[in-house]
Amino acid sequence: MINKLLRVGTTYIPVNNVELSSEWYVNKLSAELSYKDEDKAILNLANQSFFLVKSKENQSLNFYDCYGEEHFAITFEVNGLNALEEIHRAFKDKEIRVGEIENRGHAGRNFVFFDLDGNKFDVWSELSPIFREKYFINL
Repeated sequence: MINKLLRVGTTYIPVNNVELSSEWYVNKLSAELSYKDEDKAILNLANQSFFLVKSKENQSLNFYDCYGEEHFAITFEVNGLNALEEIHRAFKDKEIRVGEIENRGHAGRNFVFFDLDGNKFDVWSELSPIFREKYFINL
């Protein structure tokens, strides 16, 4: 196949209030705001573009698996366990709702966090080897 999908360019996140949510992402996660109007905001975060889209109440990215467990749709990666522990502390200091650091039985450790609208995200301590190599990142 000559033409193939190359990367995920944009993720759309439902929010109730574009103004409050965009401020939250900028202040809490250090996202860069590149556009905002009353219905949407475009943020740059973790080498990706995120659109915060004004949606109906009680919308989120979260879904439930066959066992009734709520899941996140996105996992962010950090460079190692020390980085994971540091960002976990920083998120707590910024009063972001976070879960405990977990051992899920695979390489590395994870924790979850939530935005203002209850969108659930995951953070993993294992940076992709391809990303590490491409950007010359060492452990």
